[in-house]
Amino acid sequence: MTERIPAEVFPPGEFLRDELEVRGWTQAEFAGIINRSTRLVNEVIAGKRGITPDTARAFAAALGTSAHLWMNLETTYQLSKVAPTLESIARAACLSERFPVREMVKRRWIEASKNVEVLEKRLLDYFKIKSIKDDVRFSHAARKHSKNERTDLQLVWLFRVRQLAHTLRVSKYSKETLLIALNELEALMEEPEGIRNVPRIFEQAGVRLVIVEALPNSRIQGACFWINNEKSPVIGLSLNYGRIDNFWFNLRHEIEHVLNGDGKTEPMLDDKAVLFEDTLNLSDKEKHANDEAAEFCVPQQKMDDFVARFDPIYSTKNIVEFAHLVKRHPGIIVGQLHRKTGRYNLFRKLQVDIRKELVGTALTDGFGKTPNI
Repeated sequence: MTERIPAEVFPPGEFLRDELEVRGWTQAEFAGIINRSTRLVNEVIAGKRGITPDTARAFAAALGTSAHLWMNLETTYQLSKVAPTLESIARAACLSERFPVREMVKRRWIEASKNVEVLEKRLLDYFKIKSIKDDVRFSHAARKHSKNERTDLQLVWLFRVRQLAHTLRVSKYSKETLLIALNELEALMEEPEGIRNVPRIFEQAGVRLVIVEALPNSRIQGACFWINNEKSPVIGLSLNYGRIDNFWFNLRHEIEHVLNGDGKTEPMLDDKAVLFEDTLNLSDKEKHANDEAAEFCVPQQKMDDFVARFDPIYSTKNIVEFAHLVKRHPGIIVGQLHRKTGRYNLFRKLQVDIRKELVGTALTDGFGKTPNI
């Protein structure tokens, strides 16, 4: 129900003045009739003092009205004074309902403000929209990559990745250079420390790599899109799963999108379903990127031979030996073993966390770091 608010509200003293004028009473005479001070009557008429239940009853007895009339006049007047504040509260609630305002302020993506108009303006600038009612779009097209629509949380994350990507200086991109870079990346897959060199390799290959910690409940894993008139590719990673196997799989998945020229008209935004859960509802591009990522992590024929040889009984020893044979970290082997067998509890201790290695050298927002841009 919409609350009806009078176009203009007057203080009760205005009505009291009119009543006294009709009767030809002075303020002093009225004060004497109700046995109150002239100052009280004067302050009520001037709007400096509110009407209490006691004075309402006195006014009603002297003027032949009800006490409720004067209390209602007082209540309506007082509510009219706080209406702008209530409107601000409603607008602030609307902003927070649609966007993760608190999280964006916490992570310094927008500056905090107690003035809701200022806060709204900062959100409009962040999303490059004219009205808070406008649809937030990263580009002109709109397309699904999985059975789940993009959420506002994912778009907020994506806008931050693009914002940071523009600050990076990289070499000119070419597909041939990135294919060469793949060999350099593969040489880093035996030890977690090698991941520190990934940003440098991407910079030389002309790919902008940005790490932005995922917003709570966003399920975002990574993205690929292009900037500078679709000439400069960007890979964004959330490191939502910071394990070594997930990192290399996600990274190679996004690299494949870059090599294919995907994400130029609309970003390839990959959530948990695309990379780990959904096997039936994926586009051909996503299936292909997953296949290339799996092959990069461990050559699939060799992985299949390993599973056929040892399934269902595996040991740390045979995993480590196989990892050494294919020149991969044991945690990467475990990740592929999980995907092959569906037994996600196997040897999780071998899946080391690589976040501290990567955020130390890559442009990162989150995990304790806030870039100044």
